[in-house]
This record gives sequence, structure tokens and C-alpha cells, in this order.
Amino acid sequence: MSNSSSHTSSGIGFFGLLAIVFITLKLLGKITWSWVWVLSPLWIGLIIGIFFLVVIIIIAAIIAYMEHN
Repeated sequence: MSNSSSHTSSGIGFFGLLAIVFITLKLLGKITWSWVWVLSPLWIGLIIGIFFLVVIIIIAAIIAYMEHN
């Protein structure tokens, strides 16, 4: 009998929650920000994810280059 367990994250996350708060405040007229800034938690999270992916790719390329030489 296997005693393994798997955990999955089904939460909305920090950036998603922040976006919902900003959208709610914008629709209620509490903030007068541009929609670009109201939705910024969504694209800022995406940019951070892409940044880390690029860093990992660069590190992997450096390691592969050093092993080759």
C-alpha cells in the first residue's frame, strides 16, 4: 500500500487577491487610477515569473557552456 500524498495549491494567490481588491475599489469609485494600474498586480506577477524563468535559463546556459569547455 502506498502512503504518498500530493498537495496542490488551489488558492487565488497574493497578486490575484490584490487585483480583485483594486478592481473592486475602482468600480466603487474609491480610487481613480488608470485601469493599467488597477490591473497591474496581474501583469507584475507575470513579469516576475518571466524574470525568474530567464534567470534560470541563463544559469543553465552558463553551466552547459562551462561543462563543454
